Amino acid sequence: MTRQGRHSIIAGLTAAVLSVTAVTGATYGLREFAPPISTGVVFLLPVLLVSSYWGLWPGLGTSVLAAAAFNFFQIEPTGAFNVADGGNWIALGVFLVAATVTSTLAHAARERAEEAERRRREADLTTEMARLLLGGSSVEESLRAVGRQITAAYGVDPVAVELRWVDSDDHARAVPLVVDGERIGTVLVPKGTERASLEAIRDRVVPALETLVAAAKRRSELEAQLIETKALRRSDAVQKAILRAVSHDLRSPLTSITAAVRELRSAALSEPAREELTSVAASEAERLSRLVENLLDLSRLQAGRAEPRTSWCSIGEIVRAAAASASAPVERFDIALSDELPALNCDAAQLERAVANVLENSARFARDLPVQVTAGAAGRWLTLRVSDHGSGIAGDELERIFEPFHRSNGEPSGGSGLGLAIARGFVEANGGRLRAESVPGEGSTFVFRLPLPSDAASRTTVGDVAVT
Repeated sequence: MTRQGRHSIIAGLTAAVLSVTAVTGATYGLREFAPPISTGVVFLLPVLLVSSYWGLWPGLGTSVLAAAAFNFFQIEPTGAFNVADGGNWIALGVFLVAATVTSTLAHAARERAEEAERRRREADLTTEMARLLLGGSSVEESLRAVGRQITAAYGVDPVAVELRWVDSDDHARAVPLVVDGERIGTVLVPKGTERASLEAIRDRVVPALETLVAAAKRRSELEAQLIETKALRRSDAVQKAILRAVSHDLRSPLTSITAAVRELRSAALSEPAREELTSVAASEAERLSRLVENLLDLSRLQAGRAEPRTSWCSIGEIVRAAAASASAPVERFDIALSDELPALNCDAAQLERAVANVLENSARFARDLPVQVTAGAAGRWLTLRVSDHGSGIAGDELERIFEPFHRSNGEPSGGSGLGLAIARGFVEANGGRLRAESVPGEGSTFVFRLPLPSDAASRTTVGDVAVT
């Protein structure tokens, strides 16, 4: 809104009267020290003030009022609108012309200043719209912020920008956004908006907004294509990894089982050999079963269908059950957990599977040393640590080991490359975090951070049972 809209003509005329009165009073006492004609320039000050602040017409009114005051109080005979000397007529005419020119020039300067200010505001608005539309998370959210910016810039409340065709109604006037002959959106301006503000929005804001909205939509389309491309590439990588697992990891136990069963059919087989082949077949069958379960768990996690079924449970019970179900002997694990740890509200089966996978992984790298398991609670988190004293993990591998089918250089045989990926997936499904820490040559530690509910402080675990 311009200054002229903020300050009425009545206020300008009031200011004219007050300023001319003040100047008249100031110059009246100077009549004894200076010729009256020479004080005329002082009467130009109210003209300059009013013209600069309220515009041309109040300025012209001030010019006439100042000329009248100059005539009445300064030009002989004073106290009457009469000029006795012809020279004074010339002085009065020159003053009136000077006042009119001053008023016109001040008004022109005022308009140029307002135009410069308006262009600055429009440039700032365009910059802010570009920042919102080209740097925002979504076009729809950015357009709501753009509407608020237009409202603040033009004082028109409310302005809305929609990414669809909207017609005018009793409350809002629709200004279309058109790019290459296609309507890509609508700017909705209140029905009672002043004509000047409406034209400014339509002529100066809408063209920039059309370009920015088109660029933002194009950016969103490119981002969607990029995400889809990445997803396809990842899916292709997973499919290749699964095929590799099927061709190798599944074939190996199947081959062993088939060979063992074929040998078991032999009538000449001794009893010790028969027991050994039966043990091999059972072991390979368990290995095959774990691999199939891992593939099924991975597919559920990647499809987002691993919703946890939460209940109150004990971290000690989860860890001991995981150690018992792990492929490594339970004697390999040194479990030191307090009986006073807070209870968790989680899916015990998923966390047991996650802990078991980490225990198996640590046991494979720990050489002949035990894997240490400790836990503690602080604030809103329970932290579980699984530490081995193996060769450690390289820094650039600390995140990659959680990728499906990833196997580190020098990794012992027998792993499918799925255990840690599934462990992190189940932990995150329960609102926790799983990361690896390592000092090469000294060992590695897997850190589980599991959230404690707000009422977990009133629940502890006694005898592996959550109680209040």
